[in-house]
Amino acid sequence: MRRLLLAPLCLLAACAGSGPVRRPDPSPPRVAFGSAFEVPVPFATLAPEALSGQEASPASGAPEPTRPVASDTARAQAIAAAIVERAVQLVGIPRLGRVARGVPDDCSGLVRLAYQKAGIDLVSEGFLSGENAVSAIYRRARARGALHENPQPGDLVFFRETYDRNRDGRRNDGLTHVAVVERVDPDGTLTFIHRGRKGIARSHMNLAFPRTHREGQGGSILNDILRPASRGQRAWLSGELFAGFASPAAL
Repeated sequence: MRRLLLAPLCLLAACAGSGPVRRPDPSPPRVAFGSAFEVPVPFATLAPEALSGQEASPASGAPEPTRPVASDTARAQAIAAAIVERAVQLVGIPRLGRVARGVPDDCSGLVRLAYQKAGIDLVSEGFLSGENAVSAIYRRARARGALHENPQPGDLVFFRETYDRNRDGRRNDGLTHVAVVERVDPDGTLTFIHRGRKGIARSHMNLAFPRTHREGQGGSILNDILRPASRGQRAWLSGELFAGFASPAAL
């Protein structure tokens, strides 16, 4: 298994294996930031109007026609496929500046490039004072009702506290990382694409076992390290730092 190390701007790494028996962790981590970054619980549910891009028909005396659910689903799938396709194309590239200008060479730049393939500008609404790009994208997703619980390919996946952004040695940095979901396996392990230390790479997360790095001795990775050990603190896994999913169809 290759080893990847996550530096301050979101890196991957390998760590010691866990026990051979897979049991769901007793108490998955709860997401909590300051008031500006709290994840709604339950997550916002997408309305059919958000997927179709159309407003609901006004009430009238005549029965409302059945909505074209199949076409709405096809549209959402096409958007997700375009996003995943672009993200996959970027895997292995060491610097985003080699393929595009106008976006930062960080995790937010990667998701912006992927979503541009589907005609979505994730930062078109600008930034608030003191806000980082990840927080701005999350704020947009929350305002548009795009946050949800069940990951799908093409979704954004947000993480918190992946590095010490304010350099005070504490885990109080809020939202710090974002990636694109590539696929979700039957066992719940998802693969996401993000900007790591050595460029655009794949990592894994399984929310049923958020504190488990590897399945048994030498088994498959369930959660990659997103924040390495430093300053006397242990390493933190992707499942532990997870903050939320957002659907592209509503963005």
